[in-house]
Amino acid sequence: MSENRTAGLRRAARVAGIGAAASVAFGLLSTGAANADTFVPLPDGQKVGPGVTIKRIGEHAVISPSLSANGAGRTAWLSGKVAADVTDTPAGTVGPNNGPTNAPGSNNSSTHGASQVNTGYIIGCQVNIADNAISAGISGGVSITGANAGGSIGVNLGPGQVTFLQINSKDILEAGTYSIDYKDVPVDVQGCAGYAQARAYTVVEIIGDHYSKTTLYGQPFSLG
Repeated sequence: MSENRTAGLRRAARVAGIGAAASVAFGLLSTGAANADTFVPLPDGQKVGPGVTIKRIGEHAVISPSLSANGAGRTAWLSGKVAADVTDTPAGTVGPNNGPTNAPGSNNSSTHGASQVNTGYIIGCQVNIADNAISAGISGGVSITGANAGGSIGVNLGPGQVTFLQINSKDILEAGTYSIDYKDVPVDVQGCAGYAQARAYTVVEIIGDHYSKTTLYGQPFSLG
């Protein structure tokens, strides 16, 4: 009777040990999965310009190893909301485009007949993105027509290169508040073996005799 009881206790101890080992293994796997992605909270921002106040709220990024798993890339899911409160703008008519090769939208280069708000990200490889990162235009940069576009957006960058990714834009035909929301927009950066950096931008162009361009930058953040 004593031997049977002892054997039973040993079996119970072995089962308990297996259960404990399984729990430890599960915990380690969970920790590893959580560490695979990095959540980057970003501060809100505001910029006041002629006839407009631009605000950015709720911006954040989730950084993970590249979907291609080639060691020279990384993937970011970008989210945020921008709002342009326009108090003064002349009536406009969309088109013709005055940008390079008559490309759609102003892309922060010149107006296309109406005031406009457009927002996106500056992405650089081994480059620190300073406040003067946006120059005369972003022709040649990658662009999509909206934050709900399907699939991952591929960006190829070499050392020292910078590109502009336009998330979305809206024409401003009269005074009012114009908002752009985007959530988990996937960007797959390839070809950058060194560090990569990104920074949000929002540009509002007001047409007319008192033409103005107001730009709100976000905080730069590392893509790894």
